[in-house]
Amino acid sequence: MADRPDYYKILGVGKNASDEEIKKAYRKLARQYHPDRNPDDKQAEARFKEISQAHDVLGDPDKRNQYDSGTGPFATGAGPSGGFGGFGNFDFDASSMGDILSNLFGGSASGRRVRTKPRAEKGADLEAQVSISFDQAISGAQVPLQVPMSATCPTCRGTGAKPGTTPSVCPRCEGRGIETQGQGMFSISQPCSLCGGAGTVIEDPCPTCNGSGAVRTVKRLRVNIPAGVRDGSRIRLAGKGEPGRNGGPPGDLYLLTHVTASPVFKRKGDNLEVEVPLTIPEALRGAEVKVPTLNGSKTLRVRPGTAHGTVQRLRGEGPAKINDPGQRGDIHYRFVIDVPDKLSKEQEQAIDELSRSMGANPRERLFASEEASDAA
Repeated sequence: MADRPDYYKILGVGKNASDEEIKKAYRKLARQYHPDRNPDDKQAEARFKEISQAHDVLGDPDKRNQYDSGTGPFATGAGPSGGFGGFGNFDFDASSMGDILSNLFGGSASGRRVRTKPRAEKGADLEAQVSISFDQAISGAQVPLQVPMSATCPTCRGTGAKPGTTPSVCPRCEGRGIETQGQGMFSISQPCSLCGGAGTVIEDPCPTCNGSGAVRTVKRLRVNIPAGVRDGSRIRLAGKGEPGRNGGPPGDLYLLTHVTASPVFKRKGDNLEVEVPLTIPEALRGAEVKVPTLNGSKTLRVRPGTAHGTVQRLRGEGPAKINDPGQRGDIHYRFVIDVPDKLSKEQEQAIDELSRSMGANPRERLFASEEASDAA
C-alpha cells in the first residue's frame, strides 16, 4: 500500500498553517511550476500536479480535517492500492457512482471536452446596526443607513482583467472549470484547482481590484423600520446584501436595532408598563386618575383600598406585534403608593388622627396562630 503523501511538506507549510498561508504558498508554487512557464519539463509538470493535489486537500476545510485525522478517503486501508488518483484512500460507495459515471472519459460519454460556465454564487449576507428613538420604534420610521460592502469593480466590470484584456482559458482544465482525477476507467470530477471552477485565469489583473472583480464601497440606503420593533430586534431586508457573482442573486441585509429608552414606558415583551403614583388618600378612598397612552391619555378608575403594586390593563393599546400583523400588545399600569419623605406638622396631626380612627393593628393576624396555641 502506498504511503500517504505529506501535503504540508509539499506546500512548504506547517501543520498549523492558516487557510490564507496555505493559499499563499500554493499560489507561489503554482506560478513557479506552471506548465506555461516550464514547457516540456516533465519534472515541473509532475511537481505542479503534486502541488495542485495538495492544495485541493488542504484548501478544503472538510478534506483537510479528514486528512489530519486519517478518516474518510484518507483512512488507512480504505481503498485498493492507496486509493483513486493519488488522493490517499478512497471510500467507494453508491453516492459517488453518479459522479464517476457522469465524468467517465473526462466529463462526457463521447469523450469530448465540455466548457462549463462559472457557477452562479449568491452574494454575502451583511449585518448593520441602527439606532432609533422610542417613538420611532413604536410608530415605524424610515432612516438613512450607510453599509460597507463589496461591489462590482467599475474598471473591469467584474471580470477581474485589466481593461483591454480578457481572462484566458485555464490551461489546467482547458476551460471546462472541472478537472478529473482517476484510475483506469473510472474518474472523479471536482472544481479546477487552478481557476477555482471559473474555466479562465487572469494573466493581466485589473489595477483597481487586483483581479478580484470587486471593490469595497459604502452603500447608502433608506431603510423602513416596521412599527413595534424593540431593542435588539433583528430585521431581514431581502436582497439588500452584497451583489452575487456570475449572475447569482444578492445576499440579505440584517439590521440590529438599538432603541432609546422611554422615561415613561418600559417594554415588557409585547406589552408596555407604566408606573402610576397614587397618594395615600387616593389609594384609600379611590379616585379617577389620568394616565398616558401612546396616542394621548385616558382616565382610569382607582378602586377604594387599592394596594401598592396593583395593576390595571388597557388591552390593545400597546405596540404593534411584528410577528402577528394587525395585533397590538397591552399597556399595564402599576399603581404605587407615593409616600412623602418628610411630613409637616399639619400632616403629622392628620396622620395621628387617621391612626386613632383606624384603630386596629394590621399585624395582629401574623401572631394569631401562636396566641391560639398558647391558650390551648
